Amino acid sequence: MANPETTPSNVERQSVGAASQRRANQTETVLRPPVDIYETGDSIVLRADMPGVAKDRLELRVDGNTLHIEGSIGVAPQAQMAALYADVRSTSYRRQFVLSNEFDSGRIEANLQNGVLTVKIPKRAELRPRRIEVQS
Repeated sequence: MANPETTPSNVERQSVGAASQRRANQTETVLRPPVDIYETGDSIVLRADMPGVAKDRLELRVDGNTLHIEGSIGVAPQAQMAALYADVRSTSYRRQFVLSNEFDSGRIEANLQNGVLTVKIPKRAELRPRRIEVQS
């Protein structure tokens, strides 16, 4: 009787499993940066922690009503070196936010300083709170 562990179907499954595991290890894992969101009188502000991301490796874009934030760390291992141990295996950050029609996506401002991305999204002028003068 054949050994069940070495039958062709089991060997095939083991090979496929090992290959898919190698592919999974090679795929890039993306970190979700922590984000604080707060509202001011005329805008909403997002602050995302993205340590190690340089301005030239940061991309902000609005697609429809979705704000996309993507950035990557510019540290790459030397070609002749391989990491024996690494705490952070991912070098990319990615988040997205759906914007309501209340906000003016054409006037978004962004600033990156000391690893903190600050994005200011102004409210549409016609939707901002305003004071109404009462006549006597």
